[in-house]
Amino acid sequence: MEWSTQIEKLKGRPPETPDVTAARENSLSRLLIVYITTGLVFLLVPGTFLGVWNLFAISNQRAPGSVSDAWVQAHGHAQIFGWIGTFILGIGFHSIPKLRRLNRLALWAPWSSWALWTSGVALRWLTGVYQWQWRTMLPVSAGLELSAFLIFFRIVSAHRPQDSGKTESGKLEEWVFAVIAGCVGLLLTMVVNLGATLFLAFRGASPDLPSDFNQRFLVLQTWGFLVPFVWGFSARWLPVFLGLPPVRGRLLLAAVTVNSAGVIVALAGWPIAAVLLLLGGTIAATGALRLFERPRRAAKTKGVHTSFPVFVRLAYVWLAVATALGIWAALAANARGISGASRHALTVGFLATMVFSVGQRVLPAFGGMRLLFSTKLMFLASLLLTIGCLLRVSSEVLAYRDIVRAAWTWLPVSAVCEMTAVTLFAVNLMVTFARPRQVEPV
Repeated sequence: MEWSTQIEKLKGRPPETPDVTAARENSLSRLLIVYITTGLVFLLVPGTFLGVWNLFAISNQRAPGSVSDAWVQAHGHAQIFGWIGTFILGIGFHSIPKLRRLNRLALWAPWSSWALWTSGVALRWLTGVYQWQWRTMLPVSAGLELSAFLIFFRIVSAHRPQDSGKTESGKLEEWVFAVIAGCVGLLLTMVVNLGATLFLAFRGASPDLPSDFNQRFLVLQTWGFLVPFVWGFSARWLPVFLGLPPVRGRLLLAAVTVNSAGVIVALAGWPIAAVLLLLGGTIAATGALRLFERPRRAAKTKGVHTSFPVFVRLAYVWLAVATALGIWAALAANARGISGASRHALTVGFLATMVFSVGQRVLPAFGGMRLLFSTKLMFLASLLLTIGCLLRVSSEVLAYRDIVRAAWTWLPVSAVCEMTAVTLFAVNLMVTFARPRQVEPV
């Protein structure tokens, strides 16, 4: 008799049948698929397509200030929260074992969180673009997003890891602390976002955040929220997927600590010290993950393209490029073009490349033990994303600083490359989820 059956009898409840267990797993898979599909919609429509429109306008006018700041901020919000934020919430809910012990009706919490989160992000984007009743709509959107995250945070904080995430001695593994740091960063981001929208509602002259505050806020969103999450999931999955040596746990904790200090210093308004700390955290995290050391085993590429390990490592190269450009921007008397290139190297070069690589590795399995529809599309999407990011980062520096005038024409090319890449990525995942489950690759 299985232990789970004995436990149910001791609690006075009848043991679950295989059909009940399967139904619950199907419900969780559908929940995850809805979250991922929602994130893909935000990625495509308000995220990438609006970003492409902005770049074409900038290229035609040959002036980065030719596009409304509210439009640019709406695009960024849709990318960070609508795409990656929705992915993280969906994976987080799906990964909580507690939800697997509840009946399907008890999944109201993650579904309520999805409804609130989706409404808040969509309202924020629409308000930034159309600016209708923005003094009211901006705080409402921020309140909806914060409410959604608090539901997620309450469930996650109540979860007590049993096996996964613990060492043999019973202590939490280091990657868990990195993810916790990301959760705290997201909570702070949501609180600051609500405060900023309330300030705009009562004191602002337009729906866009002031430039200086927005630069600091972006550090919190990216380095305080997204980067620790990626480091944590990298430490959890990459040693297995890439056959790497064990993670240096203490060095990873040091990286997260130094990175958090860099975010705090950036918010305090000391950019040079901040970027130096962020660079230190990046170097420590890369060393902790041991990405560029000789693997101990062959990479597990079954079901994905064989280039998977290359793009994962390339993402961390982009992270180093982002920090180097950040240092240049902090030291330069005029950071025109440099800060934007640094931000794009981080968000697209590092974050998006990691999502394209690891996401297409794990999401099909999480979504009901499916296999990725096309490994060729996976490779093509990653390749186009890399080319587009390279063109975008180089053209922002060369064109915005009047070094190479022809670089202005590279901007729309980079936009088309990245738009095609995210479209292929979205199609590949959507078709994967639409197909029936498979056991062996076809």
